[in-house]
Amino acid sequence: MSTSLSRRAALQKLAGGALLASTAGLATARRAPAAPRPGRINHSVCKWCYPDLSVAELAEAAAEMGIASIELLGPEDWPTLERYGLICAMANGPSRIPDGFNRTENHEWLIPQFRERIREVAEAGYPNVICFSGNRAGLDDETGLENCVTGLKAIVPDAERHGVTICMELLNSKVNHPDYMCDRTAWGVELVKRVGSERFKLLYDIYHMQIMEGDIIRTIRDNKDYIGHYHTGGNPGRHEIDETQELYYPAIMRAIVETGFTGYVAQEFVPSREPLVSLREAIEICTV
Repeated sequence: MSTSLSRRAALQKLAGGALLASTAGLATARRAPAAPRPGRINHSVCKWCYPDLSVAELAEAAAEMGIASIELLGPEDWPTLERYGLICAMANGPSRIPDGFNRTENHEWLIPQFRERIREVAEAGYPNVICFSGNRAGLDDETGLENCVTGLKAIVPDAERHGVTICMELLNSKVNHPDYMCDRTAWGVELVKRVGSERFKLLYDIYHMQIMEGDIIRTIRDNKDYIGHYHTGGNPGRHEIDETQELYYPAIMRAIVETGFTGYVAQEFVPSREPLVSLREAIEICTV
């Protein structure tokens, strides 16, 4: 009996040690929040621009560069971000670029799905969720505007209660997204005014609005109260934001900072060279 007890005690001791080792491994797997890059810009990056990298691979590189967020991801990828000390500064929402709030027939599925996503974003501790207007498809701008107001006002109370901001993205309808309705800053600003909540703002995509309007810095300054998030991209081509294109991002970043903006600026260019080298260069360009 004493031999049996001794063996049992030894096995229990070994099992306990294995459990402690496993727990310690889990603890070390989840890193502290990534150290932010010095400067006044909170950096993020959009995952879809890096199709050859897994979320984990991009997260590891982003954390090393001082990028705080990888965005346009859903809940299935958020645990990976947490393991690297990152957040998702702009979560994917249920709306799709062509099918958004400008058509009332979409509200039946958009409203309950957005309520659920807002709850998930809040539970994760993230700040924003993206939405889209949808394409015109023959709809006039005023009717589309009013339809968006109706749908958004149904979910804004959820956003206010949970402390999550819904951001509608401004996209160009000239090159990339023909017929998209929220393709002008003035239309988007009017929508924000009519919704009338601090929890609904615009995602100002610099690349898209350069194509549609230009006059980027003046527009940012004049509409700072209606913008909740920024995306970058080189024009023409939506590639690197360096000297190969027409936008001068250091001045744009300084203008953003001077408005008092404290949210996130996300790199959304498609690298034409070595992806992580281009990303690092873009972060350096945008650090002001």
